Amino acid sequence: MARANEPVQTLAETVAGRIREQVISGRLTPGSHLSELTLSEELQVSRNTLREVFRILTKEGLLRHEANRGVFVSTPGMSSIIDIYRIRRLIECPALAQAHPSHPGAKKMRSAVESAHRCRDVRDWLGVGSADIAFHAAIVELADSPRLSAFFGQVSLELRLIFGLLKDPEFLHGRYIDQNLSILIQLESGDSAAAAATLEAYLNQAERFILGAYGRISD
Repeated sequence: MARANEPVQTLAETVAGRIREQVISGRLTPGSHLSELTLSEELQVSRNTLREVFRILTKEGLLRHEANRGVFVSTPGMSSIIDIYRIRRLIECPALAQAHPSHPGAKKMRSAVESAHRCRDVRDWLGVGSADIAFHAAIVELADSPRLSAFFGQVSLELRLIFGLLKDPEFLHGRYIDQNLSILIQLESGDSAAAAATLEAYLNQAERFILGAYGRISD
């Protein structure tokens, strides 16, 4: 039972959260068509509720509506990729540079790294991608700002859409598992400045890689 001053989540907001999870997990990829009939049956909600869900997620930029065609998962453009990586550098690098190795966020970073290694062992590359997003969300938590963490949650959705543009998740995510571990080791050893410098180089490299891959897809 919700407390007196606690906001009550509507059914549409709950269902919207479930669709967001499908994006975060990589099960819904950019350009995917969302059928009202199929989703209403799968999620056990009315089509009116689902239309409200679509309105919520379209406003967030996660979905797009095309006249006479229906609703689709949004496809990020090159400008969105550049902007998201600029935002990531502005948020993640300072958070890491000022972090203490005993911060709870560091433990979440460790958990995400271990999860990525387990997923790699069973070749679950979408799972590796989810662990990577969790790792960077934990870095943002080092800033102790609920607003920044909430904002990064939205950025993470767009980031997963960017990942979804590339059809080889092993090629995309495999290269970053050990880099995440290196950043974590530097933080745990107390050298947060070095960890932040490594992260900045990592993000620059990731941006160039994704832009290059996106350019090849767009040709």
